[in-house]
Amino acid sequence: MTSGTVIRQARLLAGLSQLELSQRSGKDRAQVARWERDVVQPSFETLRELLRACGFDLETSLVPYQANDEQDGRLKDGLLRSPHERLQAMLEARGR
Repeated sequence: MTSGTVIRQARLLAGLSQLELSQRSGKDRAQVARWERDVVQPSFETLRELLRACGFDLETSLVPYQANDEQDGRLKDGLLRSPHERLQAMLEARGR
């Protein structure tokens, strides 16, 4: 689920228009629309402010990550590469 989906769902559950959400949160209406469409991503704090303006709060918690062997291998492989090597691998994977 994207942050835009979360914002839109919270706004709709609160019965607010984008204009009303922008007025409650002090954010620009056009920016609210861009966030909802995932054109740009709000900061964590902005996301929390938008949700609070809708009457909701954002709870977060950290949980241990448990990757399977294949994911773990790719993660470790990626961490061992330089940024240039990661970019090269990404471009090769895309067939460029």
